[in-house]
Amino acid sequence: MASAGLAYPDRFYAAAAYAGFGGSPQSSTAGASRFQNDVALLLYGLYQQATVGPCADPKPRAWNPVEHSKWTSWHGLGNMASTEAMRLFVKILEEEDPAWYSRVPELAAESVVDVEMLKPKVEPATVSASENGDSLPDTKTISTENGLLLETQDKDVVMEGLGLVSIYDQWVAPSVSGQRPKPRYAHGAAVVQEKMYIFGGNHNGRYLSDLQVLDLKSLTWSRIEAKALAGSLDSSTTGSVAPSAGHSLIPWGNKILSIGGHTKDPSETITVKEFDPQTCLWSNLKTYGKPPISRGGQSVTLVGNTLVIFGGEDAKRSLLNDLHILDLETMTWDDIDAILYKVQVEVSDSASGTPPAPRSDHAAACHADRYLLIFGGGSHATCFNDLHVLDLQTMEWSRPKQQGATPGPRAGHAGVTVGENWFIAGGGNNMNGISETLVLNMATLVWSVVATVQGRVPLASEGLSLVTSTYKGEDFLMSFGGYNGRYSNEVYVLKPSHISDLQSRMIEGPVSDTIAAVLPTTNTSRDMELETEGAQDKKIKEIEMDNGDSELNIRNEETIERIVESLKAEKEELESTFNKEQLQNLQIKQELAEAESRNTELTKASFISELQSVRSQLAAEQSRCFKLEVDVAELRQKLQAMEALEKEVELLRRQKAASEQEALSAKQRQGSGGLWGWLAGSPPPEK
Repeated sequence: MASAGLAYPDRFYAAAAYAGFGGSPQSSTAGASRFQNDVALLLYGLYQQATVGPCADPKPRAWNPVEHSKWTSWHGLGNMASTEAMRLFVKILEEEDPAWYSRVPELAAESVVDVEMLKPKVEPATVSASENGDSLPDTKTISTENGLLLETQDKDVVMEGLGLVSIYDQWVAPSVSGQRPKPRYAHGAAVVQEKMYIFGGNHNGRYLSDLQVLDLKSLTWSRIEAKALAGSLDSSTTGSVAPSAGHSLIPWGNKILSIGGHTKDPSETITVKEFDPQTCLWSNLKTYGKPPISRGGQSVTLVGNTLVIFGGEDAKRSLLNDLHILDLETMTWDDIDAILYKVQVEVSDSASGTPPAPRSDHAAACHADRYLLIFGGGSHATCFNDLHVLDLQTMEWSRPKQQGATPGPRAGHAGVTVGENWFIAGGGNNMNGISETLVLNMATLVWSVVATVQGRVPLASEGLSLVTSTYKGEDFLMSFGGYNGRYSNEVYVLKPSHISDLQSRMIEGPVSDTIAAVLPTTNTSRDMELETEGAQDKKIKEIEMDNGDSELNIRNEETIERIVESLKAEKEELESTFNKEQLQNLQIKQELAEAESRNTELTKASFISELQSVRSQLAAEQSRCFKLEVDVAELRQKLQAMEALEKEVELLRRQKAASEQEALSAKQRQGSGGLWGWLAGSPPPEK
């Protein structure tokens, strides 16, 4: 069997055999009718380049478009190396069919198919009869990898749809026909009238807008060319459907609702769209009240005639943990903040609990049309494995204690309910995909593992979808898509062995001990009194029915009186204990309020003291700065005075030098006057 670690060129030949091109380099017959035309042509060209080499054939005549397209695909590869063509061939095949290697029965077997290109594949629903009228079933090999059944047994059971799955508690990849959807994750899925609808999703960072349908009777894929009404329901103008990912699909009657989701151009508030399979039209539904902000990755749970929306991630990638309810009959949004305030006022002695932390890509379910369960999800840095319960009657959150197999943290998982069982599949934890499929009994809150897959399979992926359908009285779970390093477009089916108890025990019976221990209760003393009186009446009736004799009745009456007195004493003791607990609870609340008040006062006093200290320090610094400014001004004045003095000193120096020079000149003239006078004929001065 081919494996993910198969080396080249054997890996290429196995991929070529699986795609229908033959398992040896001598084979040049092209098939690949299971792929789209452009993909099939590219695979053909790469196969020829890898096995034959660069195209040297002459260009075919234009009147044969099939051969012309095949020649163009091969000739366009130029001088690409054979090894590179092999690797590109396998890479493209893995993108189109990530699990191809798990479906190759034997590497030695060659699958040579001679099918014209550019022709849609038509698979017969039943096996044609032979010439003598006998049916000849075409048996396939059942190959398993890591415990997964990967192929069906006979082609003559394709029309039975989900009935071909005969084993319990094991994921099966049935053989499907038709053109498979593009691989994706974060899409929406819903089942209406034995058809599974897939809308939108994410592939390579791009949002999708296509609508794909899998007929669960024949397991055949088809695509619906849906349009969107440009205006209201009465409008006749249609346009293209906006791509979306992270939305939720909810079946409502014979139609499908799409709530929220990330889009390229998000709106300010959440959008609610409706798809009509009869007209193949999408339309925007008008809602009333205050709608929540737009988001994706939220959970949407159908509870009776209402939708309960929790959490998600808004258009700015901020995580949310708000709760909103949409009444589908009036299309009105309920103000949950007002409801919670009203509940806290009416039930003042009980806390409303703490809601889950902000998150997206979590799972939600409803039990008994009363309890909303939130499990897992992720933030920007971590994944959760906590379980929260919201009582939709009292609007109080609680976090119950989980029992059984403790689930690990995960986000991007999917969940569906079958009776009182909640099945969880897929998801990831920032390191790898989650391989366990879990089930939670919502009445007892006990976890158990249904199935475990091994290896890098689509079931251990984030963003997969999970829906449920019924066939001949049995329930089936169906998963599609997901991302675990590769995008998937595989369909897997699981038939759970758990018996579906459609009448939940929480509807007609008391709340289980586990849930009762965590959910807030009201009128406890009245409920205790009714329970005690019911137990008394039950014991009295049993004693009276077991005794028909008058003498025994007298004794029984005495016994009854003793039992009644004993029960009354127990009742009084329980009431006393309950009252004490209430008093202690009130005292604790008062002490907590006083402590908070003291803490507030201390915090305020400390803040004021620190503020005053800072102010005094600021004043001191201001005074110091002012003094420094005065000193600087004085120094500047002194500096200016010194400059003036320097100028005066310089002037005096010059005057002194000039005086000295003049005196020296006069002295020289006096010393040389006699000789010059004699030469000039003037008499010498008298002595």
